Amino acid sequence: MERPSLVVGLMSGTSLDGMDAALVRFTGPTHAELLAFASRPYEKDERADLRAALEGRAPVPALARLHVRIAEWAAEAVQAVLHAGGTRADEIDGIAFPGQTIWHEPPIVSWQLGEPAVLAEAFGVRVVSGFRARDVAAGGQGAPLVPMADLLLFASAGTNRVLLNLGGMANITLVPDGGGEQGAVAFDTGPGMAIIDGVAHRVDASLACDLDGALAAAGKVNEPVLAELLADSYFHDAPPKSTGREKFGDAYAGALHKRVPGADGVATAMALTARSVAEAIGRWAPGAGELVVSGGGVHHPGLMAALSALVDPLPVRRFDELFFDGDAKEAVAFALLGYLTLHGQPGNLPAATGARGARVLGSITPP
Repeated sequence: MERPSLVVGLMSGTSLDGMDAALVRFTGPTHAELLAFASRPYEKDERADLRAALEGRAPVPALARLHVRIAEWAAEAVQAVLHAGGTRADEIDGIAFPGQTIWHEPPIVSWQLGEPAVLAEAFGVRVVSGFRARDVAAGGQGAPLVPMADLLLFASAGTNRVLLNLGGMANITLVPDGGGEQGAVAFDTGPGMAIIDGVAHRVDASLACDLDGALAAAGKVNEPVLAELLADSYFHDAPPKSTGREKFGDAYAGALHKRVPGADGVATAMALTARSVAEAIGRWAPGAGELVVSGGGVHHPGLMAALSALVDPLPVRRFDELFFDGDAKEAVAFALLGYLTLHGQPGNLPAATGARGARVLGSITPP
């Protein structure tokens, strides 16, 4: 049996809620054990700085400083997860640091901030970063990358399983019975929580999200506006495809809020996510045996109820019912991608990204 390998995986996604860290033990690429999970939440001013960068409002000096600050936040998350796992830095084999996506425009570029040298210097271990660039250079979208973990770690023997992540964006992976790339389908379906929470913040500036789904529950879906939104070509384009806050971000949320103010706008945003996800599953994952959901969206009762009704009779299960804390899933996935890179193995799934072939992803900063 392969020598166990400890890797810390990091994740800061489109939800902009914080830097997640997972301490994972690997005994081969299909055997992962989550030992500890920690999250370093972003403060209000930090989220504001990230949004300024995402919206192109940050000048070059601010971007340069943010490049280092993101790595410092990541170092805090690594320190927290090592403490939670009772593990020393010299016991881990590497850190997988995807950074924070600031601009995603495939097939030209997918750009992340976060200086890996900060982590290498702080912990004295190898740091794998820049995961998306090689896939983009090979003609791919650079995203989604989590499907490799879905295939290797979360397949089901006996049924085709759809894994859905409801982060800022929503993405699905159809994992064929027993795993393997043959027949796998993976792509971003469109917005997850980004528009719901963006509209909620405009309704009540004290809210960073639609807490417990309260605003959506108080509103009524504006069906004519929803129909216009769902007519967007993105929802009808065939995969491979990926998206981000460049399209479904604060500007989109602001425009929806103006058209449908108040709680009705939040309810309409919720319906947009639920219906776009359900339609994507129906079109691209027919014959699925179950839907397994992770990400921040699982904590939104209205979204989960709407989604369950739309995909019925497909069973809907929470990721943590089957595996571990679903909030840790993407950090675990990047731990796996870092592990693969450190072992010289490809980490992309060409069927998901559209790359010309399998590629070893990322760059390694030495200890």
